[in-house]
Amino acid sequence: MKVLFTTNGDNLDSRIDPRFGRSQKFLLLDTQTNQIVAHDNSQNLNALQGAGVQAARNAVDLGAEAVVTGHVGPKAFAALLAAKIKVYINASGTIKEALEKLNSGGLELANRPDVQGHW
Repeated sequence: MKVLFTTNGDNLDSRIDPRFGRSQKFLLLDTQTNQIVAHDNSQNLNALQGAGVQAARNAVDLGAEAVVTGHVGPKAFAALLAAKIKVYINASGTIKEALEKLNSGGLELANRPDVQGHW
C-alpha cells in the first residue's frame, strides 16, 4: 500500500505536519517495497484557496491509497473520498511513530472532515 504522510521533512524521523492541504511536503511510503520518496507541496502553502483540493490531486497523482495527517478540511476530504483514498487523522509525532500506529490500528480513520476550510 502507498501511504502519504504530511510533513516538513524527508525521512521517517520527520514530524507529521498537522495540515493536509498546506503541508510543506508529502512523504510517500510504499509499504510493500519500503521505498520512501519526499514530494514538495510548497506551492500550496500560501494559496488563497484550493490548497486542499490541489493537495488531494497530488495525492491521487502520486498513487496514494491512504493519507496520514493531523487534520483535513471538507473539500480535501471530499476529493480524497472520491478517489477512494483512506484518510487517517489526528496523527502526531514522527512519521515512524505514525506508521507504527497505522500498522497497529491505532490511527483514526476519518469518516468526515475534522476542520473547516482554510485551516
